[in-house]
Amino acid sequence: MVSLQTPVCDFGWNPPDFDLPGVDGKRHTLATSRGKSGLLVMFICNHCPYVQAIRKRLVNDLQELMRYGINSIAIMSNDPTDYPEDSFENMKQVAQEFHFPFPYVLDETQEVAKAYGAICTPDFFGFNANLELQYRGRFDASRKETAPESDRDLFNAMVQVAQTGKGPLEQIPGIGCSIKWK
Repeated sequence: MVSLQTPVCDFGWNPPDFDLPGVDGKRHTLATSRGKSGLLVMFICNHCPYVQAIRKRLVNDLQELMRYGINSIAIMSNDPTDYPEDSFENMKQVAQEFHFPFPYVLDETQEVAKAYGAICTPDFFGFNANLELQYRGRFDASRKETAPESDRDLFNAMVQVAQTGKGPLEQIPGIGCSIKWK
């Protein structure tokens, strides 16, 4: 397992579209995913300890962000050949077990991850209502274990995006497991 840091936010960058199958049996696109105040696109997987450490709090924060008009979508781009925990069937189980309030979709070709420049799980891309990138940072100070009494970096940044259209100028890079490329 390789641990990587995300790059600095490229403010104003516009996301490429996608059309991916979700564990809910529906197809999801950029247009169907966005909220009135913005969109959080995140690259996650099932097996990564960095994702596992934040999963419950992530679900709670993203439910709360929906009240601010921020929708979310989780994209799984890992190759499940070497990581069977990341199979589509296991994605369905994890989404159900943790009551994901957002679509969990499969990027089987890994083209979406490459188009976004995603490098690790978790990797967060926070967009404003105009789909301009405003946040590319960490969830919070958690690593492979939950950080007690940690600031809610992602949540606070996305509330700011919802309210002002702009993300914080100071952002701490996220860290996670490398995407498992084919």
